[in-house]
Amino acid sequence: MALRISIYTLIILFSISSCTSSTTDATAAEGGGIDQNELTGQSGVDDGVSEKNILHVAMGSPDHTTLVAGVKAAGLQDVLTNAGPLTVFAPTNEAFAKLPEGTLDNLLKPENKSTLANIITFHAAPGSYGEDNIKGVMGIGQATGDKVVVTIEDGITYVNGAKVLGTVKASNGYVHVIDAVLLPPE
Repeated sequence: MALRISIYTLIILFSISSCTSSTTDATAAEGGGIDQNELTGQSGVDDGVSEKNILHVAMGSPDHTTLVAGVKAAGLQDVLTNAGPLTVFAPTNEAFAKLPEGTLDNLLKPENKSTLANIITFHAAPGSYGEDNIKGVMGIGQATGDKVVVTIEDGITYVNGAKVLGTVKASNGYVHVIDAVLLPPE
């Protein structure tokens, strides 16, 4: 009986330690200013085996470091790791660089956290809209309650005028890489 309890205890301890691994995700250093060790809650779960969720896809992209920094500053890490499904329109670093000078620095200030969170939330839609099925809709309801307009011009998909550069499937939805920052209506 004591041996059986000891084996169960070892199994439970092993399970807990493998779920709460504190090793640094190598792609985090490349992709966006959030180290795996900084993540808590749902966003901190990384078993090293599962498909990457939307946050981890962004963290692994050297073209999305600004977006990841904004997600962190807005405190939205766990939102992008939940079960979803979610569809995220992810502006590249170049897209953020197109904003008027000083805009990004201003948004990243703690006193502008709610404004930043609203802008980032405007880039996310509840539901799973892959590369093919966003082409067939005229508008997609975003998490802010607003809609984005999807158009096709010469075979290229645009969302609110931002060109869709590519699509990545994540464990909890889709990431559509775009070339502009989407701003919610005022």
